[in-house]
Amino acid sequence: MTQVTLKVDMMCEGCVGAVKRVLGKMEGVESFDVNLAEQKVVVNVTGNVTAQDVLERIAKTGKKTELWPL
Repeated sequence: MTQVTLKVDMMCEGCVGAVKRVLGKMEGVESFDVNLAEQKVVVNVTGNVTAQDVLERIAKTGKKTELWPL
């Protein structure tokens, strides 16, 4: 299993819901944690799913999304 951490611009619980919906439907996503206060999304993925795949999927919600700064 691989962990992907992203910074996602989320303003409200509606934004959180949108992110949770797309991740819940994504194949290869084992679990995820969405933190509105920190603007942080941590996703556990398996198989051939890459960080870029997750980033692109969340970006389709219209939220600015980037890899969590190291």
